[in-house]
Formats: sequence, structure tokens, C-alpha cells
Amino acid sequence: MIDPGHVPVLLDRVLRTLEPAVGAPGSLYVDGTLGMGGHAEAMLSAFPSLRLLGLDRDTVALERAGKRLAPFGDRVTLVHAVYDELPSVLARLGEPTVQAVLFDLGVSSPQLDEPDRGFAYSYDAPLDMRMDQTRGATAAEVLNTYPPGELVRILRVYGEERFAQRIVSSIVKERAKEPFTGSMRLTELVRAAIPAAARRTGGNPAKRTFQALRIEVNSELTVWERALPNALDALSVGGRIAVLSYHSLEDKITKRVLADRTTDHTPPGLPVPLPGMEPKYRLLTRGGEQATEAEIAGNPRAASVRFRAAERIREDA
Repeated sequence: MIDPGHVPVLLDRVLRTLEPAVGAPGSLYVDGTLGMGGHAEAMLSAFPSLRLLGLDRDTVALERAGKRLAPFGDRVTLVHAVYDELPSVLARLGEPTVQAVLFDLGVSSPQLDEPDRGFAYSYDAPLDMRMDQTRGATAAEVLNTYPPGELVRILRVYGEERFAQRIVSSIVKERAKEPFTGSMRLTELVRAAIPAAARRTGGNPAKRTFQALRIEVNSELTVWERALPNALDALSVGGRIAVLSYHSLEDKITKRVLADRTTDHTPPGLPVPLPGMEPKYRLLTRGGEQATEAEIAGNPRAASVRFRAAERIREDA
């Protein structure tokens, strides 16, 4: 039964997009960002012979999703892994190909809602921000140890923050007095560093800094640059992939990789496509599709989503 308290983003659209790929008995569906298990539960319910391979780097999410998906028994396999590790996971399981893949990128609702995770800027919490709390540097370690120039780059690139230099100057002064440990101190510092006129619009001025730190702590963009090609390679012919992005940098990577895989690479000027140069995938979406008003009403998180999907149409040469 689908949890009425949690509406997965673009659920109906995801189901419609992946349905043609999972009709055969025993088809394998990979949810690379399992989270609360909402999309996975809906897929397993809609397609009774479907098998699920669910990945998540967050051990808390895996535990909760495991309880939610327990009624589906041995149709479900859950693995603690980052989604760029899909090839090694499939190799261990003896699964050469998959029929469908979903990536719902970004931070999950429970991560934002739980104070001890440090993702939110609306209340004080330890500056952690690790999706996998078993490994890696925390946001506090990044703030307290990174050189100023690197912090400026992170805020500008990952947070698209116009006032990165001013914010980092304040961070460097403050960390010299006392290391950063809590989120509220950082939130207040960012607010004070940004000009008053810029604070009047666009919501909490700390949101871009927190986003940038989260992306850095979890290596989200570098992981995604590896994960998407890996998942495309794993698809069988007729297999489909769907991607939900919430950040322009994630979506740019998705757009670039899918464009490359769906383009004929025959050198210009030749009269016919060369064998092995024709595209092995086709796009199923027109650009980065946005949510409808109804979809946003069902889940406000859909307001910033961009949806892209593709299908494998040929084997490698």
C-alpha cells in the first residue's frame, strides 16, 4: 500500500515512462536513490513480476525502506552503496543487465527533516550533511579546513552564490576565533555577510551556501558524472532510464550525457551512418520536462524538478 503521507515526485510520469521496459516476467528495476522507497513501492505494486534492486548511501534510509518494502519479500534486494557503484553491485549479484533505472537526485525529505543530519538551515544542528554518515568529511570539516579560495569556488559553482567572496571572508574570520560546529551560526553569518537588499527576496539567504556544502560533502556532481554512464551501459536493449534532477548543474550533466548517447557519431560528410557510430539510445523526453501545476500541488518538491528519460535501442558494436 502506498504511504499517503509521502507522495513521490512525478510518480505517475515515472510509472508510465518505465512501464514498456518492465513487462517481461523477472524484469529487474534499479532504484539508484531509494530514499523512502516510494517510487520502488509503486513500481513493485504496479508490476507484480518485477524485481527491485535498491541502492542508497544512507543507512537510515535503507533501514526504513526495507521495512516499507518487506511485504514484497524476495523480489527486493537492497544494497548500501552509492549509485556510481552500480556496475560492481550488479557483478556481485550476477546480473549482467537491467531493464529499468530511476534516479531521484538531491537530498531526501527525511534528511532535511531530521535535525541531527545538519542539512537544514532553519534550526540549529550539527554541521554534518553526509548522506552516508559512516564515511567522509562533514560540512563542519569542510568549513574549518578548506583554503579560502576553494571555499569560494564551491559556493560559486555549487551554490551559484553571487556573494561567495564576502561569505567566505566572514567564514575565515569566524573559524579563526572558534571552529564551526552548528548550522545556526553559519546561517546567521551568511545572512549578515549578504547585502541587505539581497536579503529581501529569494527566501533564506543561507540556502545556496548549504546546498553548495551538501554537494561538496557528498561529491554529488562527480558521482553523478560516473553514475549516469554506468547505468546507461547496464541497460538491456529496450531498457529505459528516468532521471529527476532538482539542480541546474545535475541537469546539465544529464542533458550532456544523454545527448552524447543519442547522437549519431558518424563523421560529417559521409552519406550513410558508419557501423558502430549510430546512436544506441533514444530520448523519451523533450528537453528537461517540468512538473505540471497538479504535480506540484501533490508534492511541492516537484516545483524545481527536471525530468529526462531515454531508452536503449541497440547493443554495443
